[in-house]
Amino acid sequence: MKIVAKKKLWKYLFWFGPFLITVGLTVGLVSQQWGLIPLAFLIAGIVISGLGIIWQSYQSNWWRRRSTQAGTNALVATLAVLAILGLINFLGTRYHLRADLTETQLFTLAPQSRELVRVLPQPVKVWVFDINQNPQDRELLENYQRQSSKFKYEYIDPQARPGLAEKFGVKDYGEVYLESGDKRQLVQTVNENERLSEVRLTSRLQQLTNSTTAKVYLLQGHGERQLSPGKGAISQAIQGLGDKNFTTSPLNLGETSKVPQDAAVVIVAGPKRGLFEGEVKALQEYLNRGGNLLLMIDPNTDPKVDSLLQEWGVRLDNRLAVDVSGESVVGLGPATPLVTEYGQHPITKDFRNGNSFYPIARPLEISSVPGVEATPLLRTKPYPKSWAESDLQSEKLEFNADKDLKGPLTLGVALTRKAAKSASTPQAAPTPSPLPSPTNQSKASPALPPPPAPSSQTATESRLVVLGNSNFATDGLFQQQLNGDVFLNSVTWLSQQEKQPLSIRPKEPKNRRITLTATQANLLILSSLLVLPLIGFAIAVIIWWKRR
Repeated sequence: MKIVAKKKLWKYLFWFGPFLITVGLTVGLVSQQWGLIPLAFLIAGIVISGLGIIWQSYQSNWWRRRSTQAGTNALVATLAVLAILGLINFLGTRYHLRADLTETQLFTLAPQSRELVRVLPQPVKVWVFDINQNPQDRELLENYQRQSSKFKYEYIDPQARPGLAEKFGVKDYGEVYLESGDKRQLVQTVNENERLSEVRLTSRLQQLTNSTTAKVYLLQGHGERQLSPGKGAISQAIQGLGDKNFTTSPLNLGETSKVPQDAAVVIVAGPKRGLFEGEVKALQEYLNRGGNLLLMIDPNTDPKVDSLLQEWGVRLDNRLAVDVSGESVVGLGPATPLVTEYGQHPITKDFRNGNSFYPIARPLEISSVPGVEATPLLRTKPYPKSWAESDLQSEKLEFNADKDLKGPLTLGVALTRKAAKSASTPQAAPTPSPLPSPTNQSKASPALPPPPAPSSQTATESRLVVLGNSNFATDGLFQQQLNGDVFLNSVTWLSQQEKQPLSIRPKEPKNRRITLTATQANLLILSSLLVLPLIGFAIAVIIWWKRR
């Protein structure tokens, strides 16, 4: 009787183990602190439970049973799977690994955005004043926040926190503000039809964190593109420059005769009349002192800049660029070249095989010039897809081997040249000492070269971008495909601001819809609802018949 009572006592004592484990888990979960007390309960419970299992198996020879071994294997496999899942979840909370399998990387930030956020000089915060939290907007903000701990965001109900809404000057639901230090800026207003834009958010972030601005001058007085909204204007391009922290001003060299000293870039956009000789010399002097120039020259025009371009090894071809590759695909006419091939250059490095098009463009001829590094930016497809047409009056464009030029054609080029920027008033070079004559050379001491004069020149780099078209940057066409990126990236590269991110093109999902006729739709419904179930039923009947 004593032995039986002792066994029952040990059996009840071992049930105390699960009780202690439950107490330890309860204390830890309620207090949310896994200190000494909950850990002591857990360890004691696990030890008692383990001893109980060992004692029970010893008494009943439990481990030698086949059912026990099978159950143990299943338990070990289950615990292993749970441990693996737990480890995966632990690593997932510590390290973020995401794969965007969409063709256009719809759910991945552009490299320009990632780089900008990673090097933020100070904390920034996005305030979204809206009661509805759109999942698409939250995903975009989460992508930004993953890049840096200095980037935060918060959704605010303007009615619940009117003081904060008044501080930002909120007027309507959906307004998104960016704050850094004591600076605040409106990004955009989101609604059901317009979601938060990566392009706008990155542009405003660049403006807010970068206190420096670059001055861009646009030459006027020769029929150039209008800067304010209107037919054939480039007002959208001007707005794009403003979004990237550039300040723009018109420039009339006929009045000033010299490019201002604060000019980071000068743009000549589609002049219809020739420049005066003094204006061309002013642009040459600007380039010689390390300036940066963007020339966008249309066909059938003569801006009288041949002397300037000759120094850089560029010649404007008077023929018309013809491209028939986009005529059947996207409906572009033969006089509108569709470009999908770009040079290896910072301006076009992220374009891949994207589309940009240039209505009424002229080719460029590039020749080698010492000290000038040229990189073609835009190239048309090879002949017979494209050629340079010399007969501009003919209604039917056909290749003429005697007058026309076979493609591929260069429609844009980027050039760099080392320039000398004068640090002081140039002085006359010292007259070199005469070399000793051969008759006196054996008797005289070896002549030493004169000491070098202090250098009054500081080496800098001047940059030039020439495009055989200006229509691509006009209102309406500027926002199409990569047209705006070509313009904005060219100005950004010319400004020589290494920290200024290049343009971010909007990401658009590929249209992969399948258009079915009524007959095809009915056939699909019939096959999915009737034919396929009947096939499965027939297979089941055959299998049953063979097994009976």
